Amino acid sequence: MTVLKEYQRLEAEAVWRASPEAQRRDVIVSIGKATITIGAPNGTALTHWSLPAMVRLNPGELPAIFGPEAAATETLEMADPEMVDGIERVLAAIGGRKAARSWAGRATRLAVLAAAVIGLVYWLPGAVSAYTASLVPPEMRSEIGADLLAETERVAGAPCSTPGGERALAQLSAALFPDLDMRLKVLPTTLAETAHLPDGTILISHTLVEDFETPDVVAGFLLAEHLRASSHDPLARLLEASPFRASLALLSTGHLRKTDLERMAEGLVVRPGAAVRQDDLLDAMNARGIDAKPYALAQDISGQATATLVSGAVDAPLPVLDDTDWIALQSICSE
Repeated sequence: MTVLKEYQRLEAEAVWRASPEAQRRDVIVSIGKATITIGAPNGTALTHWSLPAMVRLNPGELPAIFGPEAAATETLEMADPEMVDGIERVLAAIGGRKAARSWAGRATRLAVLAAAVIGLVYWLPGAVSAYTASLVPPEMRSEIGADLLAETERVAGAPCSTPGGERALAQLSAALFPDLDMRLKVLPTTLAETAHLPDGTILISHTLVEDFETPDVVAGFLLAEHLRASSHDPLARLLEASPFRASLALLSTGHLRKTDLERMAEGLVVRPGAAVRQDDLLDAMNARGIDAKPYALAQDISGQATATLVSGAVDAPLPVLDDTDWIALQSICSE
C-alpha cells in the first residue's frame, strides 16, 4: 500500500504516558507496516501499537493525542506535523481498506493473532533473560558488575571517593545491610536516585547525600533499591532492557560484549527505578529503627502521596550515621 511504504521509516519525538497516573516520558515513535513502535531514546522498545486500532483523541488540535484504541487510558502526545500527518494518512488508508473489503470479522481474527504474536515476542526474551541471569555464578556477576561500573564512568563520571566518605559509606552499608556484602558508590553526575549492579553494588546519586539534612533520606532510597533487587534480579532486569542478543551472548559465551555493556551502563543511570510498595518499605525502615518521614517528604513535600510512610514512622528513630560520618559523606564529591 503506497501510503504505508511512504511512511514506514518515519520517526519522530513524542511524549508517552502509560496511564493517567503514570509519569510522562519522552519517546521516539516510528511507523511500521502494521504497527508503530514507541521506544526510549536509548533504543529500547517500550511498547507497540496496532495501526488499525489507533485513534486520534483530539481531532484537529495540536499537539495531537493518540490512543491505541478508543477506550484506552494509554496516550501518545505528538507535535511533529509530518509525523501527525503520516499517521492520519495511514489511519485513513487503513480505514478505507476496511470499509471496502468488510474486514470486521477478519480484523478481529488478525487482532487476536497479533496479540498472540506480540505476547510471544515479549514473553520469550523476558523468559530467556531470567533464565540466563539465574545461571550466572557469583564470580561472573562480580566481573559484570566491575565492567558496568567502569562503563558508568563514561556516562556519569568516576565514583566519588574520600577517606572519610568511604568510611561513612561502609558504616551506612553495615547499618542497613548487616548480613549482606553490599558496596555503596556515589556518582557525581547523571544518576537521578539509585541503581543496582549485578554484583550487589548500589550506585547513589550525589544529590541524595548533598541536598538533604539527614541521612534518613538516602537510607530510604537505599532500602527501596534493595527491595527492587530482592523482587527482580538486577542482572535479569538489565538483560530484559537490552537487545535479545545480549542474553544469547551471555548464555553462549559467558561474557557480555562491549556494546551491550555500554548500552546497559547508559540505561542504568538514566532509567528510573520501579516503584516499591510503601508498606514493604515502611517495614524495612522500621525494622532498622529509621525515621521514614524525611524520605517520605523528600518524595512528596505535602506527604499526601506517601501518607503510609509518614503515619507509620517509628516514634523514637535511631541515628543512621553520626554527625561526623554524615558530614564526611555529604562532602564525598566536593574534595
